[in-house]
Amino acid sequence: MGDMANSSIEFHPKPQQQREMPHVGGFGCTLAELRNLMELRGVEALQKIQEAYGDVSGLCRRLKTSPTEGLADNTNDLEKRRQIYGQNFIPPKQPKTFLQLVWEALQDVTLIILEVAAIVSLGLSFYAPPGEESEACGNVSGGAEDEGEAEAGWIEGAAILLSVICVVLVTAFNDWSKEKQFRGLQSRIEQEQKFTVIRNGQLLQVPVAALVVGDIAQVKYGDLLPADGVLIQGNDLKIDESSLTGESDHVRKSADKDPMLLSGTHVMEGSGRMVVTAVGVNSQTGIIFTLLGAGGEEEEKKDKKGKQQDGAMDSSQTRAKKQDGAVAMEMQPLKSAEGGEMEEREKKKANVPKKEKSVLQGKLTKLAVQIGKAGLVMSAITVIILVLYFVIETFVVDGRVWLAECTPVYVQYFVKFFIIGVTVLVVAVPEGLPLAVTISLAYSVKKMMKDNNLVRHLDACETMGNATAICSDKTGTLTTNRMTVVQSYLGDTHYKEIPAPSALTPKILDLLVHAISINSAYTTKILPPEKEGALPRQVGNKTECALLGFVLDLKRDFQPVREQIPEDKLYKVYTFNSVRKSMSTVIRMPDGGFRLFSKGASEILLKKCTNILNSNGELRGFRPRDRDDMVKKIIEPMACDGLRTICIAYRDFSAIQEPDWDNENEVVGELTCIAVVGIEDPVRPEVPEAIRKCQRAGITVRMVTGDNINTARAIAAKCGIIHPGEDFLCLEGKEFNRRIRNEKGEIEQERLDKVWPKLRVLARSSPTDKHTLVKGIIDSTTGEQRQVVAVTGDGTNDGPALKKADVGFAMGIAGTDVAKEASDIILTDDNFTSIVKAVMWGRNVYDSISKFLQFQLTVNVVAVIVAFTGACITQDSPLKAVQMLWVNLIMDTFASLALATEPPTESLLLRKPYGRDKPLISRTMMKNILGHAVYQLTIIFTLLFVGELFFDIDSGRNAPLHSPPSEHYTIIFNTFVMMQLFNEINARKIHGERNVFDGIFSNPIFCTIVLGTFGIQIVIVQFGGKPFSCSPLSTEQWLWCLFVGVGELVWGQVIATIPTSQLKCLKEAGHGPGKDEMTDEELAEGEEEIDHAERELRRGQILWFRGLNRIQTQIRHDSQEY
Repeated sequence: MGDMANSSIEFHPKPQQQREMPHVGGFGCTLAELRNLMELRGVEALQKIQEAYGDVSGLCRRLKTSPTEGLADNTNDLEKRRQIYGQNFIPPKQPKTFLQLVWEALQDVTLIILEVAAIVSLGLSFYAPPGEESEACGNVSGGAEDEGEAEAGWIEGAAILLSVICVVLVTAFNDWSKEKQFRGLQSRIEQEQKFTVIRNGQLLQVPVAALVVGDIAQVKYGDLLPADGVLIQGNDLKIDESSLTGESDHVRKSADKDPMLLSGTHVMEGSGRMVVTAVGVNSQTGIIFTLLGAGGEEEEKKDKKGKQQDGAMDSSQTRAKKQDGAVAMEMQPLKSAEGGEMEEREKKKANVPKKEKSVLQGKLTKLAVQIGKAGLVMSAITVIILVLYFVIETFVVDGRVWLAECTPVYVQYFVKFFIIGVTVLVVAVPEGLPLAVTISLAYSVKKMMKDNNLVRHLDACETMGNATAICSDKTGTLTTNRMTVVQSYLGDTHYKEIPAPSALTPKILDLLVHAISINSAYTTKILPPEKEGALPRQVGNKTECALLGFVLDLKRDFQPVREQIPEDKLYKVYTFNSVRKSMSTVIRMPDGGFRLFSKGASEILLKKCTNILNSNGELRGFRPRDRDDMVKKIIEPMACDGLRTICIAYRDFSAIQEPDWDNENEVVGELTCIAVVGIEDPVRPEVPEAIRKCQRAGITVRMVTGDNINTARAIAAKCGIIHPGEDFLCLEGKEFNRRIRNEKGEIEQERLDKVWPKLRVLARSSPTDKHTLVKGIIDSTTGEQRQVVAVTGDGTNDGPALKKADVGFAMGIAGTDVAKEASDIILTDDNFTSIVKAVMWGRNVYDSISKFLQFQLTVNVVAVIVAFTGACITQDSPLKAVQMLWVNLIMDTFASLALATEPPTESLLLRKPYGRDKPLISRTMMKNILGHAVYQLTIIFTLLFVGELFFDIDSGRNAPLHSPPSEHYTIIFNTFVMMQLFNEINARKIHGERNVFDGIFSNPIFCTIVLGTFGIQIVIVQFGGKPFSCSPLSTEQWLWCLFVGVGELVWGQVIATIPTSQLKCLKEAGHGPGKDEMTDEELAEGEEEIDHAERELRRGQILWFRGLNRIQTQIRHDSQEY
């Protein structure tokens, strides 16, 4: 690109020779020329355009496009433009290949330890000590006399390696499919982004990727600009360029001062038309992406750069890195995902605070570290005891001397002990946790798509299950957002339905039609219905659609008026924004004077009216007394019917005294009221039921709206947010602020805490009020638990509140790009019921993970204790390394699949939310875990010590090294697996329900996995032989194993009978981080959110937990990339 940029100098035609120069493909501008142009700002850019093209229409001519008609919709032409100027698409970063993911999975510390152990074991098995000395080494190698058995010594090592490969492939495959799913999700989001362009004089909605250089695009309030362009005509356009420049002030754009519009910036006010000059990688955002190295080859450089820049990495972490090579290796994936993206995130989110850890993540990290520590201690003790016992018995009791030639034999023993220790650790550490979390979230996200929830941030899904409060918008979420005018006040008469046109004075009718047609965005219109008998289609702002519909109901048409006064003839436009709550347009009259039309919220606009039109269309004075009268008799009754009241007014200026148009308060004053209309936005029929479900599930629904308080109260009552006779508050924004601020005007949390618990409706609220309320509820410490708040929003001004909330829902249909960008979940049907579905799925994720934990921890406790005691008493774990790995595979990978894909049921909505500090493992679950552990341990130890007598077989205890697998130990292994299988069915219920089979067939994955595991177990036992240390069992022995397994289900019923409340001694586990911890952490960390638990992880003690972290980092960073 660089050389092209340099050569572009020759292309600037001198101002005097304004002749068109032959250029690429017959267009009058090169790519480099346009790129250079877009790097200029303000006055410089204007000068450049004037020098090179004369003016913007000169630029349009060069690009062979018309400022009013746009491009001809000609496929060849569009394709040619794409070839010369590029497509509007920024290629995403290369996904990691399967091999890279395999390599990452291999970094797991426990796996590395196992690999080392297996390789050492393999190496030693091939070394045969000289035969004659073996007597001198004692009876240690007693079993190796049999030649065939000595040959088979390598099998154990090989089997361990094989199972390691299995685990690695499963992990890598999971990561890979997750990445794939995520990319699919992202491309779906991208395809749904449309933008309005003019082609052939028609307004079209085209996908953002289909924009080409030369397109004329319509920009309006709330848009996220998809490409760079030059403004042709604009009304009061203000842009937030903070995503590119970091400046938070809005920049005014106008065709004569600063016409440069850049991709990735947000339109905060106004509207306009621009000609697209740069797309995709040539646009300003694209250039930044290219610098960040969207391609893979810059990855390494970026990594280093990311590390240097990442000031937030505290020094203790850096020290830990130096101390421990493995740690540095471990942290690599985290850094490449987080650090390299640092710059981009700084650019994108310069002024946006980072979201804190999700509730579940915090609890899991803590729990996992506790389990990991326990496992580490147990495995260390196991190894030490085994080694000591062996040394004491061989060298002290038997009094042998360590002979050089015996070294390999002894080392083989030590390796065996080491392998046993490692398997204890492997079983103790729940590596399946990150897997279960991912599977559960990914599965839910996929299914939530069907329920109209497009999840942008995975953890939002689970946070939603904890939600205790929802702050909802009214328009479009609780109501249908199909607005119609149903009452009006025209010429001194209050009409309860649409008046007949003949009943109105022509002058009033004419003024009304002009005021509505001209003083609304020209992009808003009403189109004929798509299907016979359907309602006309409303396009654009819904309030304006209602007014245009009113014009049509009065048997007039708005289109001819607009054609008579096209958009570029409008003299001045004061666009609608949330501060003004009104919109005004000025046109020039034929006599040289000016006329201003204004519309807006009735109580605000009526204060600016000094006249009103009477029934003959003549002016009559309108004093404050008349206004109060009108509010009482007209506006309040309308509002109590749940109608929004809009006032329409006008004002004439004579040609002699042109006012100062920038002084808006002067201009929009002394108005004459034409009409007040009441607009109905009916409540969606399914909303009251959805709100009742929320309230039953312990979630408080609050309505935050810009509407008049009476309208808001009426709608809230219709929805069931407020019930007559209840103690609740409905406040207006002003009153709300008065109550929560002190004398200095600062917000005080204590004051807020007095207001929010009872507040149900906040009317006439500004975006700041919404943000204040959400922040106040989240920061509040009054209740027994911290509130988790969900917020819905559709407007650009809802951005801050959506960001601040624990879960932000943006509207997919009515929402602006800015709102979608700030949200966590997009409601594709804009419907409140979809939020209830999200709550259900969120709770389901939480429960799935609890089910998995209940199952996993039972296996952990049992396996660790069995391996530990077995090793201490019989010098050999009854469960061999390979068997342990198989058990690990069942309980980690398969169980996480089976239990994490349970579909949600309505009963999830019958309980209260868990809240932030409720532990992951409740008392009931702890009772189940310990109860089942007791049963399993009793059975296994009975089999271990008296099993041979019961079954009348040889004892497997004290078998020498390399001895053939015994039936005795095979029975123990088989029984253990059977008990796990049946306990998996028990684990489906975590709240102490009796019927564990309830709804089991609605989850085919679960059934398949249980039966599949059973099948594989038969194969392993009957044909596994030496690698699995199994010897085939008879039918009778199999039936006994099954019988003991089914006993689990019976025992489960016994446990369910014991009331949890009696067991005071049981502790809960996996609490969320405490309040005091949180604050210290936040102070210490600032940018990087590492809680204490994670810092311990980084010290290199237990690095297996990296899996979960990487998943979340990956997800977070993927969602940031887009």
